[in-house]
Amino acid sequence: MKQKLLLICALAVSGLAAKAQDSIKVTSDAPLVITGSVDAYYKYDFAGKKFANIPTSFNNEANSISIGMIDLGVKKKVGKASFVGELSFGPRGQAQSLPNAAGAYDETTNSYHIQNLYVSYDLTDKLNVTGGYMATFIGYEVISPTGNFNYSTSYLFTNGPFQNAGVKLTYAFSDKVSLMAGMFNDSWNTYQSTGDVSTFGAQLMVVPVKNWTAYLNFISGYYSGTEFDLTTNYQITDAFKLGLNFATFSQPSLKSSPAYGNGGFTGVALYPQLAVSKTVTLGLRGEYFSANKGTLGGTYSGVVPGESVTALTVTAAVKSGPLTFIPEFRVDNGSKNMFLNSNGKPTQAAQQIGVAAVYAF
Repeated sequence: MKQKLLLICALAVSGLAAKAQDSIKVTSDAPLVITGSVDAYYKYDFAGKKFANIPTSFNNEANSISIGMIDLGVKKKVGKASFVGELSFGPRGQAQSLPNAAGAYDETTNSYHIQNLYVSYDLTDKLNVTGGYMATFIGYEVISPTGNFNYSTSYLFTNGPFQNAGVKLTYAFSDKVSLMAGMFNDSWNTYQSTGDVSTFGAQLMVVPVKNWTAYLNFISGYYSGTEFDLTTNYQITDAFKLGLNFATFSQPSLKSSPAYGNGGFTGVALYPQLAVSKTVTLGLRGEYFSANKGTLGGTYSGVVPGESVTALTVTAAVKSGPLTFIPEFRVDNGSKNMFLNSNGKPTQAAQQIGVAAVYAF
């Protein structure tokens, strides 16, 4: 999946706090910072279907002018203590929460979703402790459309965790190396654990050279499975940026739960982006995603065990102040017939084109 929302929130908090301290004394009167976004989109599926022919997360309504979500975040830091709270309203946010983790929108079971709700404290200048419900540290892409270049999402993002509830410690050895380790609830994407706090997660952040950042991520639990994830991005020149996400996931083996097995998935996504002007950036996302043989309990976004999909997404970001227009063309090609054509017959490839408008504040 991803530069994750938790990392973006943390960077935003530290950046905004630093700016505030230039002119405002850090007291209980420090400002409450409010951020957020609003997004809407139109997508045309070449199969002419009114359902998700490419079943990755969000923007699944084809041949329709549809809404994403309104996202509202608040944060504040006083001295060593801080908090972050974030709520979303709309299909892009609501479809994350159970029982709609598969992406269904149903106002009778969820009218909003908590993206982040956590508190944080600086134990020292280098050591921080954070606890609560946090956007996951796994992957390149995030939930908020303002945190992604592409409007549609990858298979890696859809099948990795969205959020993890727990407690973590982060130690900054320097501005180029930091290490996070924590214990999280046994189940992903839920406010409460299924039975206990038994998932271990860790992240090593390194900056090998200027403008190149890499995150080596690991999460493992007997209930949710084990995922290794590498996320990196390199601003090679002022105009050219290259991102990469590689992940491999192994399902847990639970005899008491037939929905799990010894399978999993492996995938890699490449994100080259070129700024052709101050207001226009062009980018690609090339992704290969494979479901391992032996997977039980269904498929990974329509990819059945032993099969794979290759997806290419061409995206432009056209900015006008806080508003970004995102025209996008996407084609997914399966190793076997995993999509539907205009006649409702199985086919190997699917194509969609759309445009989104995202306003950040």
